[in-house]
Amino acid sequence: MILRLRRIWRDALTLLLALRDRRTPARARLAALAALAYALSPVDLLPEALPLLGVGDDLVVVPTVLALAARGLPPAVLADARARSGRLARRLPWLLPSLGLLFLAGVVGLGWALLRTLGG
Repeated sequence: MILRLRRIWRDALTLLLALRDRRTPARARLAALAALAYALSPVDLLPEALPLLGVGDDLVVVPTVLALAARGLPPAVLADARARSGRLARRLPWLLPSLGLLFLAGVVGLGWALLRTLGG
């Protein structure tokens, strides 16, 4: 299970890095944007109120659209993105705690600003 999650993470990171490349076709960028919009949209093919089915459509539609976006990438762009993803994955054990601390600092700062604003 952990190995599968690592592979999904690696592929998602590879696609994200590839989408930032200038050589990436607009069709692949639009497909990735559509997958993100669908994942974040409150409108789904199957409503979330249906147990398991509401989440299940997200688990099928989003990866499928992302796979289609990845297929539209030129081989050179995909190879470069995989190499950058691999380098980043080696630094990941240090990167995740750093991002977590940064997120925590942001939440604390936002809470402090909110208290200052409401307090006076």
